[in-house]
Amino acid sequence: MDVIVRPTPELKGEIGALSSKNYTTRYLLVAALAEGTSTVYYPAHSEDSDAMRRCIADLGAVLQEDDEKIVITGFGRQPKDVKELNVGNAGAVLRFLMAIAALCPEVTFVNTYPDSLGKRPHDDLIDALGQLGVEVSHHEGRLPITIRGGVPKGGKIRVSGAVSSQYLSALLFLTPLLAEDSEIEVLNDLKSKVVVGQTLEVLEQAGIVIHASDDYMHFRVPGGQSYKAKTYTVQGDYPGSAAILAAAAVTKSDVKVHRLAERSKQGERAVVDVLQMMDVPLTHQDGTVHVQGNGRLRPVEFDGDAATDAVLAMVAAAVFADGTSRFYNVENLRYKECDRITDFLTELKKAGANVEERQAEIIVHGRPSGLEGGVTINAHYDHRVIMALTVVGLRCREPLVIKDAHHVAKSYPQFFDHILSLGASVERVE
Repeated sequence: MDVIVRPTPELKGEIGALSSKNYTTRYLLVAALAEGTSTVYYPAHSEDSDAMRRCIADLGAVLQEDDEKIVITGFGRQPKDVKELNVGNAGAVLRFLMAIAALCPEVTFVNTYPDSLGKRPHDDLIDALGQLGVEVSHHEGRLPITIRGGVPKGGKIRVSGAVSSQYLSALLFLTPLLAEDSEIEVLNDLKSKVVVGQTLEVLEQAGIVIHASDDYMHFRVPGGQSYKAKTYTVQGDYPGSAAILAAAAVTKSDVKVHRLAERSKQGERAVVDVLQMMDVPLTHQDGTVHVQGNGRLRPVEFDGDAATDAVLAMVAAAVFADGTSRFYNVENLRYKECDRITDFLTELKKAGANVEERQAEIIVHGRPSGLEGGVTINAHYDHRVIMALTVVGLRCREPLVIKDAHHVAKSYPQFFDHILSLGASVERVE
């Protein structure tokens, strides 16, 4: 499906934020790793969270779901002996389950998205699993990947955090189940520390004890632990909501987004602070962000590492700021579903934006009068790129056609329904 985004001067209405993808995948996993029955209220429905549902069921968890909740009877430390798992295009799900697959005799993760997840490297996690005595067969660190585990052993583990924090999170899910105590040392810089905080928060709720240094570079994990069966409630999702809030910021708007907790540990909560720094009129109270945009924005400088999944939406807003904005410490955007720096900026330039890239920076010379548009652009199968380009299309003089926009379903299947309900001029074309 393609979409045509036409100039939209005004947005108005209220929506509820969809449930957090990051928290949903983590709650589903800890519920599967528990012995007993857990309940997860308001789980997200997206390609990523559905991939986790599918894979934990393949590994032996029993799932029963209605409109409000999912009830999961876990497999504990004894997943079913499955030969193959298909995570689709879900990188975090792949990495978390590569660690859990170490408890299985032999599992192959298949490559069904060769142009996206199939291109992403996993060497750092493969190396760390090797230190646990797990044999891994792979193709230059990429899918398909076969894990031969059975009885992984705890101990001293070193893992790089330079590319992704997901490798560390994967080890934090696995090591409490091992017989031995473990010590995990993070090498190099650790990307997306905030997301590690989410992992630790969920593990603590699941009854797991982990001793973390303040900088998240060293961890002591007692072995022989068990995940407890619990009840969890998924909070609203800031990464998806970032694009809605950015759309409200760049238009004349009166938009409310509910279910966004003020004290959330989601790093992407920073999108609210950044929009305020850009002089966007908004309030945030009682879980509701209320934007009354006037389309006028100031430029901003922002360290994007703590809010990785909201950076593209912020960049989309900065495209229309009166001055030059800089988003720095964002190199890990290059290692997502696509290269979210080069690929995204290439498409922005087609639409008429004045943007530059460095290895770890995005520089935006704002054009407050709007962009020309009138082109067809490629979203590179990336849900965050699709949402950010939609924001930009609202302030183009001529329509913007976004190819393969159905890939937005990876994290936010209702995105176009929601933005249409606020009055955006968007047309789906099959």
